[in-house]
Amino acid sequence: MFSRRHLTLLTDFGERDGYVGILKGAIAKIEPSLAVTDITHDIPPQDILAARFCLANAYPFFPKETVHIAVVDPGVGTSRRGVAIQLEDGFLIGPDNGIFDGVLRQHHDKILAAVELTEVKYWRTPEPSQTFHARDIFATVGAHVATGVRVDRLGVAIDPDSLTRLSLPDPQWQEKRVLGVIQYCDRFGNLITNIPSDELAGQSWHVEAASRQIPQGESYMSAKETDVVAIASRHGWLELAAYQRSAQEQLGLKVGDSLTVVFS
Repeated sequence: MFSRRHLTLLTDFGERDGYVGILKGAIAKIEPSLAVTDITHDIPPQDILAARFCLANAYPFFPKETVHIAVVDPGVGTSRRGVAIQLEDGFLIGPDNGIFDGVLRQHHDKILAAVELTEVKYWRTPEPSQTFHARDIFATVGAHVATGVRVDRLGVAIDPDSLTRLSLPDPQWQEKRVLGVIQYCDRFGNLITNIPSDELAGQSWHVEAASRQIPQGESYMSAKETDVVAIASRHGWLELAAYQRSAQEQLGLKVGDSLTVVFS
């Protein structure tokens, strides 16, 4: 017998206005027994890059075949596609605006199917609101997938290579240095780069950013005396951090700004 799949929600809706509860109500109308985990609803409004990072960071920690509904959707009501993507270890459902770029970069060889959501019988209504596709399309489609509906029944198959990707570059490895960028800033002001920290393990290096030389550290406490340090973060990425302060404020950097790791 088919076992219900786990669902997650990630949005920029916040908790004040009841929108998250409405999504859960739409899911419960399909199947009230489904378990739903909130990854976060505190994504800054319309910040697709932040949503991209938070989803990719959370994705590996959920059970196989989890259905991830992610909605940060400044293009809602336009011609942008709604999509469902099946990977070997999970499902992604939401707008095709780059929100899934982080997961797809890490699991590009595990895509099994991708469809544009055109089959209205899996929507809450065949005439969805032009401002609330999260409720009328994505939540209900996700609930149907969690109850066993196959992805190929949800709409028209699309080429996975046509899925929207964001312009955030990959790190560039050169002799004795790596060129990277800031990909996310968390609520503590820690700056997470796009450089995998495990590829720096066992080597001696420092970071050059914001016209400063930032030393290698072991933990946040390492910055107590040196202002800002570069550490291997819990996310698996190289991170710039300050002790009980915001590294973002200390350095004046933002998402997309560049940095260089220099090996000794």
